[in-house]
Amino acid sequence: MSKTDAHIKWRIAKSGAAKTIIIILAFACVIPLLAIFFYIIKEGITKINWHFIVNLPKPVGETGGGIANALVGSLLIVLCASVIAIPLGILCGIYLSENRSTKLAYYSRLAVDIMQGVPSIVVGIIIYFWLVKPALPFTGKPLGFSALSGSAALAIMMMPIIIRSTEETLKLLPDSLREAGLALGLPYHKVVMRILLPCGISGVLSGVILSVARVAGETAPLLFTAFGNPYMNTNILKPMQSLPLLIFNYATSPYDDWHDLAWGASLILLLWVLILNISTKLITRKWRVQL
Repeated sequence: MSKTDAHIKWRIAKSGAAKTIIIILAFACVIPLLAIFFYIIKEGITKINWHFIVNLPKPVGETGGGIANALVGSLLIVLCASVIAIPLGILCGIYLSENRSTKLAYYSRLAVDIMQGVPSIVVGIIIYFWLVKPALPFTGKPLGFSALSGSAALAIMMMPIIIRSTEETLKLLPDSLREAGLALGLPYHKVVMRILLPCGISGVLSGVILSVARVAGETAPLLFTAFGNPYMNTNILKPMQSLPLLIFNYATSPYDDWHDLAWGASLILLLWVLILNISTKLITRKWRVQL
């Protein structure tokens, strides 16, 4: 056997060993996640039924009860946060992609990266001192704990993901698209809104859905803002219950009935986040634009 053949065999062996180690480490990361996933399914699947979804929580000692107020509250809080974050995030992402070399874009991008790393509890404390505690300009009274304050906190956490996904998606589009639109006499804003943004819709939507999945299970910001509510409430200016808050409060309680509700709510929240992530993959695959 020549030296070259021995060297090739040695490199093939090293490559196979490295590949084996990578596969083992990948499975080592996935196995705990699967264990948690199946354990939540095992504990929560027996607690979920129609009454669990449509009924309100009952006092300790009474059988039954559900999480209808938390389901409605989570949907409203996340919906309001999306209304705040999605337009602002997409517009900011468009600005950063179209003005890449300006100083404002540089510092804005730096601020977005910093916001992405801020802990969620810090965001909740900031909104507490910005919206919950201080008096409003016109009424002179504080807003207090409310779903709107919780939505503002979640919107701040959503925006960095939407901004970065929009910016990076639009950066991938060739300059010929922009030049073709301008050559046809379209105004600049129509080139952006009717050509560039539709071409990158898969990446933008992926960022939007991922941001919703990111904040759907956040508890810390809502402790300082939405606060929770044992009753059904649809007024966003009042305290409102949500799934993460309900899970936190019931899981730390000493009552077995509340533990059962927490397991059922955990499974519903897990499935919600899972569906959002799967939707992101499907949207990206279906609406990918070939340029």
